[in-house]
Amino acid sequence: MAYLVLARKWRPQNFTDLIGQEHVSQTLSNAIRSGRIHHAFLFTGARGVGKTSAARILAKALNCDEGLSDQPCGTCSSCTEITAGQGLDVLEIDGASNTGVDDIRELRENIRYLPNRSRYKIFIIDEVHMLSTNAFNALLKSLEEPPDHAKFIFATTAPHRIPITILSRCQRFDFRKISLARVAGRLREISDAEKLTISDRSLSLVARQGEGSMRDALSTLDQVIAFSGDEVDDEAVQTLLGMVDRRLLLDTVEAVMQRDSRRALDAVRRIDQLGLALRQFTQDLLEMFRGMVICKVVEEPTEMLDLVGDELKDLKALAEEASLEDLQRIVTLLMKTQSELVHSNYPLLTLEMSLVRLATLAPSQDISKLISHIESLEKRLSSMPLQKAQSTPQASAPERPHHPPAAASPPKKPEAPVATSTDSKGWQGLVEQVKQSRPMLGSVMEHGRLLKLEPPILEIGYAKDSFMISQLQEQEISQDLETLATEYFGKPIKLRISPIEAGEQDAPPSLVETREAKETDRMRRLRDDAMEHPALKAVQDIFDGKIKKVIPIDKGFV
Repeated sequence: MAYLVLARKWRPQNFTDLIGQEHVSQTLSNAIRSGRIHHAFLFTGARGVGKTSAARILAKALNCDEGLSDQPCGTCSSCTEITAGQGLDVLEIDGASNTGVDDIRELRENIRYLPNRSRYKIFIIDEVHMLSTNAFNALLKSLEEPPDHAKFIFATTAPHRIPITILSRCQRFDFRKISLARVAGRLREISDAEKLTISDRSLSLVARQGEGSMRDALSTLDQVIAFSGDEVDDEAVQTLLGMVDRRLLLDTVEAVMQRDSRRALDAVRRIDQLGLALRQFTQDLLEMFRGMVICKVVEEPTEMLDLVGDELKDLKALAEEASLEDLQRIVTLLMKTQSELVHSNYPLLTLEMSLVRLATLAPSQDISKLISHIESLEKRLSSMPLQKAQSTPQASAPERPHHPPAAASPPKKPEAPVATSTDSKGWQGLVEQVKQSRPMLGSVMEHGRLLKLEPPILEIGYAKDSFMISQLQEQEISQDLETLATEYFGKPIKLRISPIEAGEQDAPPSLVETREAKETDRMRRLRDDAMEHPALKAVQDIFDGKIKKVIPIDKGFV
C-alpha cells in the first residue's frame, strides 16, 4: 500500500476535528440543525488552515445517507466517496485550472440536472479568486437564482480579488491562523498515535515552522520523520529546519538587557558558526522583544503569543527587568536592522554593531519622576526674586567683580602699534578695507603681526617659512597691497615682510589671535556667570546634572 502523507492521513473528518476554527464549526453546525442552510458559502483564510477540509465536511453533513446532520457518520457510501474526493454529486473544481468562461458555462449546464442519488448537488471551487471576470459574470446568474438542489462552497486565500457582486451573495467565513499551542497539541496527538519518540521542544519547533498552518506543520513533521526515523533528536530537528535555538535567543536577550556587549557579540559569532541566516535570527530576536512588550502591557498574554512550555515563563521574567520605553526603543532599532540587512554588503558587521548599540543604550528616564522634578524646579524658581537688568544709562550699574589676572585670563601680549597720524582705525581699518575688495588677501593680512606702521613704512611679520609669508613676498601681491595701503592712508606706503622665529615673544599678536583671546575671555566670564546663576544651581541640584557646554545667546555680552 502506498504511503499516505500525514496531512492527508490526519485530515479533519468532522467539525470537531477542525482545530482552531471553532467559530466556523459552531455556526455551520447550528445552521444544519436548524435547517437554515444558505445556498452559497465562502471560506477565506491562509493556506492549510482547514478551508477545503471544512468544505468536504459540510458536503458530507448535507448528503450523509443517515440523514441531514452536523455529525456525518463517515461510513456510508456518500461520506466515504466525499472523503476520497470521488462523490458523484460533489464536484471539486480547481479555480486556478478552470478559469475560463467556458468552464463555468459547462458548470451551469451541470447545475440544471438533479443529483444522482444524494440530497444536494454540491460544487466546491477552490482558489475561486483565480476565475476570470467573464467567468465570474457567468457564475453570477447561478448564484442569483440557484435551484433548490444546488449548493456552492467557495474557498480562497485572496477574498479581495473576488467581485463584490459574488461576495454579497455568499455567507462568508474567515478561517484564522492556528495558534502555536493548538498546533503543537495536535502534533503531539498525531505523534503518539504514530508511535513517534519526539520531545515537546521539537514539536514546538515543527509547529513554529508551520506559521499557523496545520497542513504545513504536518508536512514538516513528515520531513523530520524522513530525516530521523521514529526516534527524533532535538538537535537534528533544529539542524534540519535551520532554526535558531531558543536558548541562544534567550542568551542574546539577556545580554542586551544586562548591557553585556561581549556576550551579545558572542551570540552573533555562534550564529555565524552554525551557518544560520542572520535575517532569520534578527526576526526571531525581534519576536522575542515583541513578546516582552506584550507581557508588559497585557495581563494574560498567552493568546497573543505563540509560545509553549516554559518559553512564556522565561519571557515574563526577562520583561520584568526592563522598562516599557526601553523595550519599545529596542524593537524600533531591530526593525531598522532587519531592513538594513537586506541591502548590507557586510550583514555580519551590521548585526554586530546593532547588538552592541542595543547593549549600550542608556536607560530611559521614568517620565513620572521627570515631571515631579520639573514641578519641584518650578516651585523653587517661582520663589526666587527676579533680577531686573539696568537698562537706563543714568542708573549706576554695579561694577563687575575684578578677577585676578592669574586666574581670570592669560597674560596680555603687547598691543599692536597704531599710526596716530593716520586714520583712527590704523592697521585694523586697513585690513577691513582690503577684505572688502580682496577677501583672500585680507584673510592673509589678519594672520600677520603688525611690527611697524609709520608711513611710509608698513612692516608685517609672519612665521618663518610659512605659506602666508611666501604669498606676500611675491612681487605682484606685495605691490597690490602697497597700492591699497596708499589709497587707504592717503600717503605713499612701502611694504616690508619680515620672518618671525618660532617662540619669539616680542612680536605683537595678530588680529586673529587678539579676537580669539577676547572670545576666550568672554566665554570664561559667561560660563562663570552661568554657573553662579541660582536657577541653574537649582536645576543641577534637582537633576544631579553637570554643565557640559555654555552657548551664548546674547551676542552683546562682553
